[in-house]
Amino acid sequence: MGFLNIMSQMAAISEETNLLFLLIIIPLLFFILKQFKTSSSRTLPPGPYPWPLLGNILQIGKDNPHLSFTRFAETYGPLISLKLGNQLLIVGSSHAAATEILKIQDRNLSGRIVPHVAPAKSPLLNNLSLTWTIECNEYWRNLRTICRCELFSGKSISSQACIREKKVSEMLELVGKMQGQMVKIRDLVSAVVFNMLSNVLLSRDLINLVDESLNGEVSKLVRDIMEVASSPNISDLYPILAPFDLQGLRKKCMGFLHRSNKMWEPIIKERKEMRKIGTNASTQQDFLDALIDNGYPDAQISLLFLELFSAGTDTSSSTIEWTLAELIKNPRCMNIVKEELAREISSQEDDDGLVKESNLPNLSYLQACIKEALRLHPPAPLLLPHRAVESCQVMKYTIPKDSMVLVNFWAIGRDPKNWEEPLVFKPERFISTSSLDYKGNDLQFIPFGAGRRICPGLPMASKHVPLVVASLLHSFDWSLPHGMDPKDLDMSEKYDLTMMKELPLLLIPTTK
Repeated sequence: MGFLNIMSQMAAISEETNLLFLLIIIPLLFFILKQFKTSSSRTLPPGPYPWPLLGNILQIGKDNPHLSFTRFAETYGPLISLKLGNQLLIVGSSHAAATEILKIQDRNLSGRIVPHVAPAKSPLLNNLSLTWTIECNEYWRNLRTICRCELFSGKSISSQACIREKKVSEMLELVGKMQGQMVKIRDLVSAVVFNMLSNVLLSRDLINLVDESLNGEVSKLVRDIMEVASSPNISDLYPILAPFDLQGLRKKCMGFLHRSNKMWEPIIKERKEMRKIGTNASTQQDFLDALIDNGYPDAQISLLFLELFSAGTDTSSSTIEWTLAELIKNPRCMNIVKEELAREISSQEDDDGLVKESNLPNLSYLQACIKEALRLHPPAPLLLPHRAVESCQVMKYTIPKDSMVLVNFWAIGRDPKNWEEPLVFKPERFISTSSLDYKGNDLQFIPFGAGRRICPGLPMASKHVPLVVASLLHSFDWSLPHGMDPKDLDMSEKYDLTMMKELPLLLIPTTK
């Protein structure tokens, strides 16, 4: 009986245990099933297997990531997911993916991933930034508005034409003194574009053009920033390590910001004092005047100038260099451009023989050559990194909140589904489809981006780039050094913050 009592008690305990187990396991099973259902309905885009801690860093490599992303897209599809340390990265590499990212989901994906080296990573400075504002907030909209109205509106661009033409004339005068000598095209055009921008912003040159090199204090500062910003930073891969700044890159960049503030401070102070006594060195109001009139603090003016010079110089000089390199390599296209220039310039009433901005709309083949160079060699092959402000669906996949999102325009520009003979330099494709412009309306051609985060400097770049290219080609004949055959010209790319020609283009000018 004792044994039976014990067994009876154990059975009762067992039944209670089973009941307790069921009460626990059933809700747990429902929870697991619900999570499985949720995770299956929120599938990330496919991609290569990420290694623990490292993610896909080793598979991407450190050079030319746009090429690695293109290879991944060939295997896994036009929308892929990768892990960079702790950061989830989504990359779109097709016309359809770009359309969903930059148009359909533009609002949800319009945030910005800010590199840890950027001064704007600081919450105190982020709302002062044009490029790196974390979200499209009121501060960002106000800054975009004043830039659009005072710098990039149709009226402003027209009023700046005489400045750009003057700087180009000075460039041509310098080149005329260098006939028979090798000219490093990148340095020459960078200096010219830099002075074009500096005269629009604050009515003065910042580079000594005679040196044919970027040797000024501002240009050196910009170069230093670009070098540091393009360095791989462990803080971006593992944000938990960011406070330690193990590589010292953020410390360097904040030092550059301090140098920038000290550099602009006397210029801003001088302008304010001149305005108080009713005098101004500039013949008309420039952008610095507009910023002062609108009450922008000195720190914001300094940061804005630094961003404008950094973004506006390398991209434009890269485009000019690639365009000239492609035309040198393709003599047939070069001859068509020269014939078009000769017809247009000979027909103008002004007999000084120089290219004017008013000529540019009539140079359709030259414009097509620049577009074709941008298609093959975009200065920003991955555009700038977006951030998912909210989770959303792209191509039936889930993009989680705070993911980094890139658009691989380099791959889109060479996609055989969009372009016939995609690796061939063929400007005629933009003549037959003249509706393809820079404005981001057609997502198969987006060298300046699209949507809310489209490059605000597009209207200015679309003027000074063709003006410089047209002027150099119309005023001089150009040849490669040492009798090099144009077919042998090295067109290798080097990817930093902008995609430059790996070997700088060296050309010899002669008067026609």
